[in-house]
Amino acid sequence: MNKYFYVFCLLVFTLNSKAQEGPISLSLDKAIELALENSYNTRAAVNDIASAEKKVWETTTIGLPQINGAIDYQNFLKQPITVADINGDGVDEEFVFGTKQNVNASVTLSQLLFDGTYLVGLQSAKTFLKISEQAKEKTELVTREAVINAYGNVLISENSISILKNNIKILQKNYDDAKKIYANGLNEEEDVEQLEITLGDVKNQLSSVLRLNEIAYQMLNLSLGNSIDTELVLTDTLDSLTEENISINLVGETFLIENHIDYRIAENDREAKRLMMKLEQSKNLPSLSAFVNYGTQAFSNEFSFFRGSQRWFQSSLLGVSLKVPIFSSFGRSSKIAQAEIALNTADLRLEETKQRLELQAKKAKSDYQLSIESYQTAKKNLGLAERIEKKQRIKFFEGISSSFNLLQAQTQLYTQQQNYIQSMLNVITNKAALENALNIPIK
Repeated sequence: MNKYFYVFCLLVFTLNSKAQEGPISLSLDKAIELALENSYNTRAAVNDIASAEKKVWETTTIGLPQINGAIDYQNFLKQPITVADINGDGVDEEFVFGTKQNVNASVTLSQLLFDGTYLVGLQSAKTFLKISEQAKEKTELVTREAVINAYGNVLISENSISILKNNIKILQKNYDDAKKIYANGLNEEEDVEQLEITLGDVKNQLSSVLRLNEIAYQMLNLSLGNSIDTELVLTDTLDSLTEENISINLVGETFLIENHIDYRIAENDREAKRLMMKLEQSKNLPSLSAFVNYGTQAFSNEFSFFRGSQRWFQSSLLGVSLKVPIFSSFGRSSKIAQAEIALNTADLRLEETKQRLELQAKKAKSDYQLSIESYQTAKKNLGLAERIEKKQRIKFFEGISSSFNLLQAQTQLYTQQQNYIQSMLNVITNKAALENALNIPIK
């Protein structure tokens, strides 16, 4: 009985705990912070750095002392026989040399004294670590921009839903009023049908945006590293974010290409190619290593190696090995030439990156400035379109304007509504793109 009661209490506690788990409230800044810690790309970049650090140590150990041990046990199932004519009478006699079983145990200490490829390899490993660290920095910048875009897409879908619902509410009332007027013979059937068409179109738009809204939330969760079904509540609004992201001073920000992550990555790539050429050149140098060995052997016709009476014979060896490359049929020269070509290509890519980043910064400034101007124009146009639509609606129901004029005013209003919310999103996303283009660090 106690057992079942315990299980019941545990189940109730678990269900209550899950019931208390509510949606996650997120501001844009909080979303960026969460993504930088938890996104799939960020976690992968952290793993790459950890792997690169282990690679540096792996390469370093090549030049450190190496100790290896070996134990060999041999048991001749049938011992080899040697024949020899000992008496000189032309009759070969059979001899068995050695014992049936033997054990050989040894420990060898080796040390690399000089190898040009090792020195270059150590530099290359450090460069590889630097590449991984720069890749993480690049990932963080890309992640920030992706989260801003995903967050903005959710807000724009939410705003679209609100606007469409309000439009449907007004259109439904207009449609119902127009049907009553038509029933009294005060307008034409075409006027009612025109309103019905417009109402149906707007309802379809709402249905489409509702589906897109669900996908937008899932995309945001994906960029945050969450399960795509995690429930989110966004605390920032499109209007507040737009006002916060209007910064004319950003357009005048000086672009320092040397600080840009893409330029530093290109520089590091060139350094990697230079080290690769140096590595191929170092293969023409001799390598020197030394070793010392200590071993012991035991021989017996029976397995008596763990007995105290077993005799063991010691040996030790000190040696130095010098390897000098002499001739490779110009194979090494060919590899050096290939590395030089790769280095030349890296120089070209570095210059191309410099030109591209400068152009990218100019374009991002232009796009951002244009998005601010477009937002201000869209905001003004929306107000005008709302007033025009309202006037046409009044005129239509007073019988002094046609349904065609009302349709034009409504279409213009709906277009300006979408232009307005899109212009707000453009301000937010273009600022993020400009910050990336200028390589403004994440705060």
